[in-house]
Amino acid sequence: MLPRFDGRNFTGVTVEMRNAFDRDGVLVLDGLVPTQMCDDLRTHMNGMIQSFDADEHASVFSTTHQTHAQDAYFLSSGHTTRFFYEEEAFDNNGTLNKPLESAINKVGHAMHDTDPVFSRFSRQLAFSELAQGLGIQSPRLAQSMYIFKQPHIGGEVVCHQDATFIRTRPNSCLGFWVALEDATEENGCLWGIPGAHKSDMPKSLFIREGDGTRTHVLDETPYAEEKRVSLPAPKGTVLVFGGLFPHMSSANRSDKSRHAFTLHVIDGDADYPADNWLQRPEDMPFKGF
Repeated sequence: MLPRFDGRNFTGVTVEMRNAFDRDGVLVLDGLVPTQMCDDLRTHMNGMIQSFDADEHASVFSTTHQTHAQDAYFLSSGHTTRFFYEEEAFDNNGTLNKPLESAINKVGHAMHDTDPVFSRFSRQLAFSELAQGLGIQSPRLAQSMYIFKQPHIGGEVVCHQDATFIRTRPNSCLGFWVALEDATEENGCLWGIPGAHKSDMPKSLFIREGDGTRTHVLDETPYAEEKRVSLPAPKGTVLVFGGLFPHMSSANRSDKSRHAFTLHVIDGDADYPADNWLQRPEDMPFKGF
C-alpha cells in the first residue's frame, strides 16, 4: 500500500512527500483539487464538446495500436486543441455508434495555453509548488489532456513511461493526473509499479520522423507488471509521477465514466529534442506557471 497524503492542507512538498516520491516514483495527494474546480472543468469540457464539429475529423486514439501516431491531426496537436475518439465508438462500417459526448476518448494537447479555463486549472499554485518541490528548476507546461474513460468502451492504456513520449535531456518530465471523478478499479483507475522508475532512460523512445513516427526500443525487458499496485483516486485526488514511472489502466467496462485531467511539465533548462512528437511553432514556446 502506497502512502497517501492529505492534499486539502497542502502548503508545500514536505520531506516525507519527497522521500515517498523518490522511493516509489509517485506521490498521491487526496483532495488537492477542490470538488468545485473538478465540476467546473467538466462543465466547461461539456460545452467544448457541444461546439465541436464531429464531421471535421475522426481520429481514433489507442495506446495498443497507435495508428493515430501517423495521423497529421494528432501530430499537429501540440499547439492547439484536438478531439480523439474511442476505438469502440465505431461499428464495423466505420460509423459512429455512440452519442458524441460518449464517444470521445480524450481532448488534447495545448488547452493549458489556448483556453483560459484550462489555463487557470493548470496553473494553480499547488501544481507550481509541487513541480519545484520535486526538483523542476524552471517549470514549463508542455502538454495537457482531458481523458474520459467512457463507460463500457473506455480503452485500455498499456504499461508505459511518459518519458517515452515527452523527452528532455536530462529527463525532467513530471506528470500531474487529476481525478475529476472517483477513479476505482471498477472504472479503470491507474495502476503503477512502485520503485520501477530508477533508471536513466525509458524503455523506448517515441520519435518523430518527418510526417510520421517510429518507436525505438532501448530495453526489451518486460515491465514487472506482477508488482503493480492499484492507485484508486477519489475525486480531487492528484497523482504526481515522474516520466520514468511505469503505469497503465485497464479498459472500462463499467457503467461509470472516469474523467481525468493530465498535465505534463518539463524543465525549461533541459534540452527538448527536435524529434519529440510534440512540437510547437517558434512563436508559441512552452510557458511556465
